[in-house]
Amino acid sequence: MAEPLTLYKLIVLYMLSRVDFPLTKAQIGDFILEREYTNFLTLQQAIGELIDAGLITAQSIRNRTHLVLTKDGSQTLNFFSNQISPTIKEEIDEFFKQNEIAMRNEVSILADYYKSTTGEFESHLVAKDKGINLIDITISVPDETTAASICDNWQKKNQDIYQYIVAQLF
Repeated sequence: MAEPLTLYKLIVLYMLSRVDFPLTKAQIGDFILEREYTNFLTLQQAIGELIDAGLITAQSIRNRTHLVLTKDGSQTLNFFSNQISPTIKEEIDEFFKQNEIAMRNEVSILADYYKSTTGEFESHLVAKDKGINLIDITISVPDETTAASICDNWQKKNQDIYQYIVAQLF
């Protein structure tokens, strides 16, 4: 059996290897913390060390951190995956069977805003499918509250907006 922190790192690597889209820290935490494998702080330490070692990459988008397995991370997992028990692997695979669509949707709809060089705020909205941008919109607005509201509404109404735009253009 691997040392506990090493095991948590291997679980994170294994989870990232089982999907073809980024996972958020929260999604990984949902699995690991619900099963009480470890606590929140230890999980954050494991993820931080994986990032520092270049085994995963992290990208912050608004209030979420998206994690992706690197080539080095994949190679490391190949060497040490036998240190993860078959039971844990089965639990992870079952977790993805039950939650993959919702998890994919959560990381496929991106919305963020920032202050532009002109002083306006820009809401950047993206819908992806399998890593390909289906739509990528940037909207300039005069204030931060409106920009944040646009991002929140994109999360709720992206399908309707996308369908409307496609119907109007085709």
